[in-house]
Amino acid sequence: MQDEIYREILSAVERGEPVVLATVARTRGSTPRKTGAKMVVRKDGTFFGTIGGGCGEAEVWQEAMDVIADGKPRIVTVDLTEPLDGEDKICGGVMDVFVERVG
Repeated sequence: MQDEIYREILSAVERGEPVVLATVARTRGSTPRKTGAKMVVRKDGTFFGTIGGGCGEAEVWQEAMDVIADGKPRIVTVDLTEPLDGEDKICGGVMDVFVERVG
């Protein structure tokens, strides 16, 4: 999957289209993906790869759209320890995700 992520980035750069690379930088506790998992988010909102799915991935996707707009990299902390709107979370850990624009 990592090679496919980098091919996706290269393809976007060759087309002159900015993309955002989100990389799980650190995990604590039980998380859906581990350190090094990657996701590429395109300007049109589509994405390739995964950092775990669900609400946490949606939170990172929203930050990625902001990074496309302002170009400022950031670390997004995804807390999977608290139930959201009464739903039980399966994982119960925390992920720090580095989000940066490429191209």
